[in-house]
Amino acid sequence: MTDVPVPYRVVARRPETADTVTLRLEPVGAPLEDFAPGQFAMVHCFGRGEIPVSVSSVQATGGLAHTIRAVGAVSAGLCETQAGDVLGVRGPYGVGWDPERARGRDVVVVAGGIGLAPLRPLILRVLAEPAAYRRVNVLIGARTPADLMSRKEIERWPTAYTGVTVDRPDQEWREDVGLVTTLLDRAEFTPTNTVAFVCGPEPMIRATARDLASRGVPRERIRVSLERNMRCATGHCGHCQLGPLLLCQEGPVVDWADAEHLLSVREL
Repeated sequence: MTDVPVPYRVVARRPETADTVTLRLEPVGAPLEDFAPGQFAMVHCFGRGEIPVSVSSVQATGGLAHTIRAVGAVSAGLCETQAGDVLGVRGPYGVGWDPERARGRDVVVVAGGIGLAPLRPLILRVLAEPAAYRRVNVLIGARTPADLMSRKEIERWPTAYTGVTVDRPDQEWREDVGLVTTLLDRAEFTPTNTVAFVCGPEPMIRATARDLASRGVPRERIRVSLERNMRCATGHCGHCQLGPLLLCQEGPVVDWADAEHLLSVREL
């Protein structure tokens, strides 16, 4: 891990939705250390600043992919970059999903909106070793059909069950409508022998984790990715603090058993 930005060149830019793009990066020189699924990098847009971004793909060449939504000055600047531009990247940081904990068990992956991006490396890792896991379920929710990412790729994933739902359908939508938790009734898993991975908006994380726990999935086997304002990524500035946790170091992925009581405190 390095705390000094390393130059990476944008080699491809793929729009995902109206305000979200995926940038594929290759190192200009020596690459950073390998990223584990669920870890994040600090991505620097020269002249604007840097923000934390989870890795949505890791290439054998040392290349990375980051899926970024334009919500502020830095993220908008990153979304505007084109092939050939150079960015600064430092990392890897944080605690990842740890798919090893799910070996020999059923897997339930629940993604809300852009939360699918940090989960993608985990899904691909699990699907690459079908003999190591039991049934794999991927449940995806989004605000509208236009906000869904990677539909063609999702349709190729060989899972026991893949469900997609939206909050607000358009006239052409023929699939489920409603909260992503409604898809759990059709997922194929034995709760007491399941590891779940959840990422998305905080209200969705709370609702999904509580639903999974009520079905019998052990709270310590429900892994959630939490988002706070990470500035330094090294545990010094305190901006990412959630109660006793510094999420840049002890997260962003934590067990629901550790996060539940913290997320129940308003404005913590």
